[in-house]
Amino acid sequence: MKKIFSLMVLCISILSFAQTKAPFVGHRSFDIIEGFSGSGTPHYYLDVKKNGDVYFGFVQVNQADSTETTEEMNAGKYNPKVMKVDFKKYGENFYVKFDKDNIYLTDKEGNIQKSEDCCSSMESATADICTCESKLYK
Repeated sequence: MKKIFSLMVLCISILSFAQTKAPFVGHRSFDIIEGFSGSGTPHYYLDVKKNGDVYFGFVQVNQADSTETTEEMNAGKYNPKVMKVDFKKYGENFYVKFDKDNIYLTDKEGNIQKSEDCCSSMESATADICTCESKLYK
């Protein structure tokens, strides 16, 4: 009976691990909310480690004096449903989910957000509201 129970626990553990495997390992950049000229919008990135830990960070250059502000935080193990990003320097926090090619701004339940702030300057001319997403760039 102990062997059967141990085998079941092992199988469940393997299945759980397989379901949460990150879609890639490495560094990717993204810009979900488009910046307009002179805004000094931060450039975000994520870094997925081999062990499944996901780090989010940003680099922001002050347009006036060229000073650079950076921050990186560990968001925990990869979660395909939703991940919380919590930057301390500017008190900024948001939720995202990502796959191999794209990242999406979501609510805390993982529903993809739509906003006029997510429209590029080209999209702003033709759309009032856009899906908050970005390609992940190597």
